[in-house]
Amino acid sequence: MSDTPDFASRAEVLRAIAHPVRLELLWAIMPGELAVGDIESATGITQPGLSQQLGVLRKAELVETRREAKQVFYRIDAARMGEIADLLCRLAGTIRTTATPTPRQPAKRHGSAATFARVG
Repeated sequence: MSDTPDFASRAEVLRAIAHPVRLELLWAIMPGELAVGDIESATGITQPGLSQQLGVLRKAELVETRREAKQVFYRIDAARMGEIADLLCRLAGTIRTTATPTPRQPAKRHGSAATFARVG
């Protein structure tokens, strides 16, 4: 099994992100899921351009959709964005893990300044 990514598909995703309107759309839905009408209000991007650009983001699998009655809601596909972030971090020579961070538990206090491991 090769550790080499599929550069063609990664380049397509980066092209989708690199467009100023699509980047603005991603920025608008970054905090959470929004209906198309709310995206239009937040960005000022109107139909049919909005639908076209959202379609490009869907094709690149950068967003996920959910339909509720006649409304379509968009949210960022966090797993896909994580893949792209990993690629960019590798290119930058920085370290990034794809594991979901777990909340830190506060250290348990046992009434002394130091806690020692029990050797058994």
